[in-house]
Amino acid sequence: MLTTDKLSCNILADLLAAHGVREVVLSPGSRNAPLVIALNRRSDLRCHVVIDERSAAFIALGMAIQSDAPTAIVCTSGTALLNYAPAVAEAFYRRIPLIVISADRPEEWIDQDDSQTIWQQDALAPYVKRSCDISARTDFPGGKWWTDRVINDALLESLSGRRGPVHINIRLDAPLNRFTDYSPGSARVIRSVTGHDDISVAEARRLGTLLASPRKVMIIAGFLNPDERLNRAVGRLACLPNVTVLTETLSNLHSPRFIGRIDATLCRMSADEKERLKPDVVITIGGALVSRFIKEWLRGLDGLEHWHVGYSHTTIDCFKHLSLRIELPPSRFMGRLAAAMQPHRTPSSYAEEWASIAGRAAKIHDAYVTSAPWSDLKALSWVFGHIPRGWNLHLSNGTPVRYAQLMDCGLIHRSDCNRGVSGIDGCTSTALGASAIYGDTTLLISGDMSFQYDISALSSPLMTPRFKMIVMLNGGGGIFRFISSTSSLPELEKYFAVGTCLPLRELAQAYGIAYHEADSTEALATAFRAFASETGRPAILAIITDPSTTATTLRDYFI
Repeated sequence: MLTTDKLSCNILADLLAAHGVREVVLSPGSRNAPLVIALNRRSDLRCHVVIDERSAAFIALGMAIQSDAPTAIVCTSGTALLNYAPAVAEAFYRRIPLIVISADRPEEWIDQDDSQTIWQQDALAPYVKRSCDISARTDFPGGKWWTDRVINDALLESLSGRRGPVHINIRLDAPLNRFTDYSPGSARVIRSVTGHDDISVAEARRLGTLLASPRKVMIIAGFLNPDERLNRAVGRLACLPNVTVLTETLSNLHSPRFIGRIDATLCRMSADEKERLKPDVVITIGGALVSRFIKEWLRGLDGLEHWHVGYSHTTIDCFKHLSLRIELPPSRFMGRLAAAMQPHRTPSSYAEEWASIAGRAAKIHDAYVTSAPWSDLKALSWVFGHIPRGWNLHLSNGTPVRYAQLMDCGLIHRSDCNRGVSGIDGCTSTALGASAIYGDTTLLISGDMSFQYDISALSSPLMTPRFKMIVMLNGGGGIFRFISSTSSLPELEKYFAVGTCLPLRELAQAYGIAYHEADSTEALATAFRAFASETGRPAILAIITDPSTTATTLRDYFI
């Protein structure tokens, strides 16, 4: 195969394919030309071009999330790499195997006033599991062996234990446009086998006895990829009378036995009920929780035990009661625990009482929404009740992900949000990347401020009719009108809930996207039908609400 003469680039292409990378997102440049050549000429790698590096990284993140496989991003030298930082940080905290590849100048030219030269090799150090720096020259004794080993090591690190991003910085010297013959598959591939991802039956039984009734057990699930095995295991535990299971929308766990509206349920509980139903042991699985209510409540309890299950890069003690850190895949551990606890099925009213309160809260929710004025809550309650089966849902940060916690999401195929670091940048690109992998429709629900952070995503050739977006046009920064830290400030409107003049209709027309809008329940029903049935091009549905009414309606919901 005729390809670049840079051996390090060809070794990298071999090893990316060997370690399961199929999607590569490239951004144009000159220093990374050998990388582009080496990767593009491989039949086992699919390359996509995205000009804006920040958007490119989030698109790759979405691809990795949807495919559950490592995805590579490739940029040129200089500040291009720094634009990857927000998405790389998100990947780190969401345990997503993002392979960051940056082209660089030879080390002797750094700090010599040569163009596009900065210290790149550790630029992302806090947010990657490993950084490696590949020399521009591999013709020294052992050069190929060293390059093979270092790249293998980085890729294995990304995919092992608590998965996450790694950074491979490849220095390339001029000339950059020479070619040679190279046989794909020539690089040495190093594999890894680990045997520490299970728990013995005896240990599972010991832990099961610690959770037996009359002890009150609460399982809380944060963000997770869909996992049918885990869903079944947690479902078995939810059948136990002393176990209640609380799931967030982003946990992708569904069962009639699970309480899927944590905030809506907790805000309807009296002080006496919270005291009577406080757990003895909390078991958490998945990533960071959206619910402020559950975190504040559990932090204030005395005598609570907290077990955290899953691979983590540090000791995570979100509730200030951590007593057991279980470094195992949640599906494996919860399956073993469910089997071990079956003999301990003894009378308890704990799960039944929680289910009763959750049912009461659902009725109060429905009554409130029915009588509520036109607002984000009213509109999104209608939308969540009409999302077609099989659609994947992405939520931007700010209020959309919080509204989702109040809704019945049991029929939604899959829900995602960038809750690793909870930034509002890159939400559109992440959803777009996921839609490029998912074969059916991907729906993004975004705020107008989040949308503005990522307008460049609209120009991507990855935009297809499978991508649909709802934008809440509520005046911008709606969350600041709700949260206590900003809602009462005299600076609210000028510095926080900054009004937007978003020309959404014109932007949609400019990018060839179908545009629909609604400003009432009746208009929403009509617009949503057209929006959902659009098959010729991507579609945007603008939902227009009054910012003050929206903030008051949400604030009164929790009174």
